[in-house]
Amino acid sequence: MRLLLVPATLLVMVVLGAPLALLFRISLNDFSPTTLMTEAMTIDNYRKVLTDPWYQEILITTVLVALCATLAALVLAMPSAYALARMQSRWKSLCVILTLFPLMIGGVVRTSGWMALAGTDGALNVTLLRLGLIGAPIQIMYTRGMVMVGLLALAMPYMILTISATIEAIPRHLEEAALNLGASPLIMFRRVIMPLAWPGIATACVLVFIMAMNAYSTPRLLGGPQFRMMSPTIYEEFTRSHNWPGGAALAFILLITTILLIAGTSLLAASRSARR
Repeated sequence: MRLLLVPATLLVMVVLGAPLALLFRISLNDFSPTTLMTEAMTIDNYRKVLTDPWYQEILITTVLVALCATLAALVLAMPSAYALARMQSRWKSLCVILTLFPLMIGGVVRTSGWMALAGTDGALNVTLLRLGLIGAPIQIMYTRGMVMVGLLALAMPYMILTISATIEAIPRHLEEAALNLGASPLIMFRRVIMPLAWPGIATACVLVFIMAMNAYSTPRLLGGPQFRMMSPTIYEEFTRSHNWPGGAALAFILLITTILLIAGTSLLAASRSARR
């Protein structure tokens, strides 16, 4: 059976490992604005990223936005995931399709729709002006809140469907037993559903967190040039500054930060499951 894993393992090593190894080698090169990239073996690029307050702020902003987006998506998705899991109507398939619908649209197209909705002359400002609720267009675009909305729109389908599949596997009679013993629906959900659905919740949170940490088009288009996250900054280092070593170092720091946070979350989830 183990031999069956060899082709897939080799494919992953070639497709993923080789580019990462090349990127790591590039991150050790030297860079200057006059000569651009020169062959070297130095960790100055990593030292600069980790000690420069500008890069530190970008990394902290990225982590905070990803964490907030993950927690907000979890809170908003739980009721929908539970309702979808327990739905027995013939409309359930339609609800699943509607949940998947945002994923059928390209990221740039979806983000452009948010820009048309929330821009200064967008539908939201126009509606508020016509209703007399505001006297002048308000700034909705190019804010942290708008970036959060865009990330939530991307994350919700993954969060809902992953958690819903987990809840659907929980026997219904456990809920009925808790309710028959006098537990309120809220207590039943907190004491029965949440512990049993914890593996699916953790998986969904990790998936959403990875997407939010590595998001490019959403912070780029909805946050504007003044809102900085790691992926757009990495892109600018490669394309505008032509600083390939610096961009490669940023990419590896983003990768390592994401892995460490996910590993920490997985350990917490495993310890919590073990206690139960």
